[in-house]
Amino acid sequence: MAEHPAYPVGLRLSGRRVVVLGGGQVAQRRLPALIAAGADVVLVSPEATPSVEAMADAGEITWHRRPYAEGDLAEAWYALIATSDPEANELASAEAERHRVWCVRSDDADRATAWTPATGHSEGVTVAVLTTRARGRDPRHTAAIRDAVVEGLRDGTLVAPHHRTRTPGVALVGGGPGDPDLITVRGRRLLAEADVVIADRLGPRDLLAELPPHVEVIDAAKIPYGRYMAQEAINNALIEHAQQGKSVVRLKGGDPYVFGRGMEELQALAEAGIPCTVVPGISSSISVPGAAGIPVTHRGVAHEFTVVSGHVAPDDERSLVDWPALARLTGTLVILMGVDKIGKIAETLVAHGRSPETPVALVQEGTTAAQRRVDATLATVAETVRAEDVRPPAVIVVGAVVNVGPDAARA
Repeated sequence: MAEHPAYPVGLRLSGRRVVVLGGGQVAQRRLPALIAAGADVVLVSPEATPSVEAMADAGEITWHRRPYAEGDLAEAWYALIATSDPEANELASAEAERHRVWCVRSDDADRATAWTPATGHSEGVTVAVLTTRARGRDPRHTAAIRDAVVEGLRDGTLVAPHHRTRTPGVALVGGGPGDPDLITVRGRRLLAEADVVIADRLGPRDLLAELPPHVEVIDAAKIPYGRYMAQEAINNALIEHAQQGKSVVRLKGGDPYVFGRGMEELQALAEAGIPCTVVPGISSSISVPGAAGIPVTHRGVAHEFTVVSGHVAPDDERSLVDWPALARLTGTLVILMGVDKIGKIAETLVAHGRSPETPVALVQEGTTAAQRRVDATLATVAETVRAEDVRPPAVIVVGAVVNVGPDAARA
């Protein structure tokens, strides 16, 4: 019997229960879109990738650390089955059928009741493309159509080349501070052409959902104070995949050369004879304060700004920062990776001349939907961080510009 084409529809999942079975690469790629849709996401899986684990730790999803069990799909509106256990997938699929829950299966699309389209976004428009059965399911073809429509919307032509120019070797792409719209055009194009993407947790994770299924995503998440992929392992992965003739993108948060260890990766690639392209990204050191309404410089207030790493305390022998010199400056101080060391940093700045009443702003998850700003002073910032439960990633701004806003008098 001839198969009818799928009926396209947009699901409104805000506040509705969505169950995801399996915490691997498929879940990592699909969860951000479900979270962005406002769904009440429940993950059932004994294990998860570091990035998925970070979503659970941040409270974006609820994680039951166990295998699938009968009844997990009760009251669900939508289900994504993506475990490595064929028997569990069959049982869960049968449960979804009994409860009339629309169900996507990563292992067997023919036995699913719903398919995930290739999606893209432009200026408030979501483009979703499904391949009909008559043409056969070709993920690359579907993704190419999606890309052509999205690019056409962006440049006003709705015309795209039939074949993309593939970039040999590795591209170190700065993904910007988190908002997927803040990646550069070149970075986005290289990402669309990739065979392999090695992604940091702080990169624009929503872009991973736009990648076609054939693209291998390697999780190089460096969760603060949690498990991580060693830099040497990242370097080896870049070299290994590039030597196989694949187009590799190293997707990093911010800019590759601003505390991003991009030069270490470039040096390893050069030593291995692998060609490398570096695509600059918008650094969180200036973009996140700007998104929170803070200019790092302002006429009559600050004529310079300094960006420092706070991942080691001022009294740590490993620190390369001249904190006493920074305390004597009158401009803006931007501190990255310093949330847990801010108390000691504030003490040091005050001890060497900064006023304890100097304004401080902490911007957590800047440029994303979860962005929040917490204000304090050097005297109160340590206690404020504890009281407000400020967590990484957060950009810390110290200086008078914190109090400069649209209503401030012009100097």
